[in-house]
Amino acid sequence: MALAARTDSAPALALTVGDPSGIGPEILLLAWQGRKAAALPPFYVLGDPALLAARARRLGLDIPIAEIAPEEAGSRFSEALPIVPIENRLVDTPGLPSAVNAAGVIEAIRRAVEDTLSGHTAAVVTCPIAKKPLYDAGFGFPGHTEFLGHLAEEVAGASATPVMMLAGPELRTVPVTVHQALAGVPKSLTAGLIEKTGEIVARDLKERFGIPSPRLAVAGLNPHAGEGGSMGSEDADVIAPAIEALRKKGIDAFGPLPADTMFHAAARSKYDVALCMYHDQALIPVKTIGFDDTVNVTLGLPFIRTSPDHGTAFDIAGQGIARPDSLIAALKLARILADNSAKRSA
Repeated sequence: MALAARTDSAPALALTVGDPSGIGPEILLLAWQGRKAAALPPFYVLGDPALLAARARRLGLDIPIAEIAPEEAGSRFSEALPIVPIENRLVDTPGLPSAVNAAGVIEAIRRAVEDTLSGHTAAVVTCPIAKKPLYDAGFGFPGHTEFLGHLAEEVAGASATPVMMLAGPELRTVPVTVHQALAGVPKSLTAGLIEKTGEIVARDLKERFGIPSPRLAVAGLNPHAGEGGSMGSEDADVIAPAIEALRKKGIDAFGPLPADTMFHAAARSKYDVALCMYHDQALIPVKTIGFDDTVNVTLGLPFIRTSPDHGTAFDIAGQGIARPDSLIAALKLARILADNSAKRSA
């Protein structure tokens, strides 16, 4: 999808540095360095200028840095990497995550959400975080997505049900249950959860992705979608009623489908998104098909949020071998979604 037309006065994107001990700092430096070739929309970084300067020196990158206010990002983006400094300093220890950085990581996310909800920026784009350093510092949320949902309610006073979508050039998938052990999935999977997830996905595909009548292919939980009950009852007793409820609401949902035949090219041409029942059922096919240019999109929020589809990659941080492809895709998609939303509300 091509970038939507925009004016120079449109708000820039807010980008968080993620865990500074991972590859977040270097992929954002590389993304800005390749901004012209990639036709990147303007963004600014919420982070510690000293850390980004240190990482640039470590990698031998000549990156000019400008400390700015959010509204200045568009005019400064072409000449320097725009940074809105955070109050909490970050330490540059590639590959060695530390709870010392937790306050700055959390502050950057919070401020990006506040900037977006106040209209200073168009969308939130986040570099990857690691959960353990945050937990060690007392972070009270399972992960990024849950914290964003909390911020939506705290800052905007809006009830939010965050939904994870992995969006690639050839496939979009949504895990109905996300970060939990496989053994707990059948108990967590309810018709109401599937129905609510499907409603949010259909609405955001229509309003933000510009798909007039989204088609939702719904995966079964068990092999062969239960094989008529011989391989489990959840497909008939839980998933099928949820699909029927979605259809009664005018949503083009169908299934449950055997997951092993849902993701080849001919099958993918028949739907706009695959609703999957658990984490790996959704993430394995989308990352296999388009690992370098797939984007993590959080649906169900009163603001747009995208992120690369990979993690912090502590094992390669600071070595100059990280690739910015998924971050570049996340920035471009955030701009498209923001422009689509702006047109719809105009």
